[in-house]
Amino acid sequence: MAPMIQDSLDVRIQDVIQNLYDIQSDIHGYLGPETQQELIRKIHQLTSSLSTLSTSASPLPITLPPEIIDYIDGGRNPDIYTREMVEVVQRNNAYLKGKSEAFGGFRDKLAEEIVRAMPDKEGDVKDIVEGNRIPCGDVSNEDSKVNGTAGS
Repeated sequence: MAPMIQDSLDVRIQDVIQNLYDIQSDIHGYLGPETQQELIRKIHQLTSSLSTLSTSASPLPITLPPEIIDYIDGGRNPDIYTREMVEVVQRNNAYLKGKSEAFGGFRDKLAEEIVRAMPDKEGDVKDIVEGNRIPCGDVSNEDSKVNGTAGS
């Protein structure tokens, strides 16, 4: 977000908060008809501040998935939605990792069988197998790289 837009939005949000505080104070000290006009004026001021805030924020590229809006409208906590989505992604990643490893094992077994059946194609098979290897992000190798213990 550009600093100019953010500064403008910060000021607009502060105006809205101040208007809400003023309205709260006026409601707490409400004395009847003599303070009613002041309260009405401050509510109009709040409406104006909210409108200005909405207009100032409209150029920002904010998109929310409809599922999140429905989740919040249902009275549920969006943090729980986020946690649930992270869990789903982790399960799917584990499933796909297993699937990828299974296909890798199948590839290697198929290569062995092809080499056994056609020994003269061993070089071609090795080239193909090496060209199709996709690193799966071996955790033990990653940890050793981070800790500086690679190759020890």
